[in-house]
Amino acid sequence: MDLQEQARAVLPASVFHYYSAGAGEGISRDEAAAAWRAWRFLPRLFQDVSSVSTSTTLFGTQLAVPVLAGPTALHTLAHPEGEVATARGVAAAGSLLVQSSRAGRMIESDRWWFQAYVLRDRSLTEAQVRDAAGRGASAIVLTADAPYVYRNALPEAGDAAPAVRPLEQRQDPALGADAVGWLAEFSGLPVLVKGVLRPEDAVAAVEAGAAGLIVSNHGGRQLDRAVASADALDAVVAAVAARVPVLVDGGIRTGADVLTALALGASAVLIGRPVLWALATGGAEGVRNLLDLYRDDLARTMAQAGVPSLADVDGSLVTRRP
Repeated sequence: MDLQEQARAVLPASVFHYYSAGAGEGISRDEAAAAWRAWRFLPRLFQDVSSVSTSTTLFGTQLAVPVLAGPTALHTLAHPEGEVATARGVAAAGSLLVQSSRAGRMIESDRWWFQAYVLRDRSLTEAQVRDAAGRGASAIVLTADAPYVYRNALPEAGDAAPAVRPLEQRQDPALGADAVGWLAEFSGLPVLVKGVLRPEDAVAAVEAGAAGLIVSNHGGRQLDRAVASADALDAVVAAVAARVPVLVDGGIRTGADVLTALALGASAVLIGRPVLWALATGGAEGVRNLLDLYRDDLARTMAQAGVPSLADVDGSLVTRRP
């Protein structure tokens, strides 16, 4: 039984549905993993892979593996300790957590970033971000691809449900690129823009002051039939021409997926639903074990492909299947 099915067995049906749901017909959600499998490796021979390193550094944080826990809401639905347990497991694995602004529990750590929406009342966003910075967040992730929230059923959410939030607490559908500089200025933290799929949007975000980009279609939870991030990544990387780090999420399930993303120009990847399944089935230790599995699988794949370190990964390592 795989991890998702183990989680299905222990979670209430409504919670499992909320975590696993996609928008519309679920096309974007279902295409995400398959899109990575359209790429093939061109392994190198005669490389010394007796020792393989998966470590990297992002915005001053040393990572044992370039796999981050992406922002997902309400971890308390999966485990009583919620995001506190997730953060503990992520830190133990030498990675970091991007905590959702719609978390069940807030954390204090030196290994996390804060995901923010710009709300119609910007003072509410400012208060959230200032609070996160005060609790140790080292970067802000601006989610820019959800002007309105797709109404996935939110169990036990009460007043937190998108449909019943006061208007001023909902995302600003008039969000402009100026929000990047605004967030960076008052927080004093690097701002990454999440939800980028088009090269021109990537350029606009960087020109507005973004310190990094995250190629993402929101896990297929907002706009169904949005292109898979695996199909958008290389064009976004080319557009920004190494001016800022580019990260990616969406359907990344194996070390081979991670290596493919890195070869296409990503500095790191984020995983969402697998972290929730690991948290539900094993708490903090389950999250740590999950990230350790990604690290070990990535290291094995790198060795077989002839790349001893992440610095040796480049675009020549992959080709798209005809």
